Amino acid sequence: MAQDKKLKDAIHNKLVETGEYDRLKELLRQRLVESQWRDSLKQYTMDLIKKKGGDTPFTVEQLTHEITPQGRETVPDDVKSELLAEIRRFVEGLDSSVQAGVES
Repeated sequence: MAQDKKLKDAIHNKLVETGEYDRLKELLRQRLVESQWRDSLKQYTMDLIKKKGGDTPFTVEQLTHEITPQGRETVPDDVKSELLAEIRRFVEGLDSSVQAGVES
């Protein structure tokens, strides 16, 4: 388990260092907009506020807690697959000395 975290942290650091993290974040944002996921989640949020809001407004923390599971569950599989493939390509493209540092 600790090894998995170490690997994840090393990959994340390399993504950030190279600027790839920002590129992937923008790609994700574009794909979510194109798939109408963002509009769908916005509608879900508005419906939730109308249904549960009543006289007491949600705090940002409460609203985030309510919509996060829905958001994660509804990301289209093709968007997840594309992003994972991009991350794999990035890791495979690292030179062997960098890969050894990521994998150790």
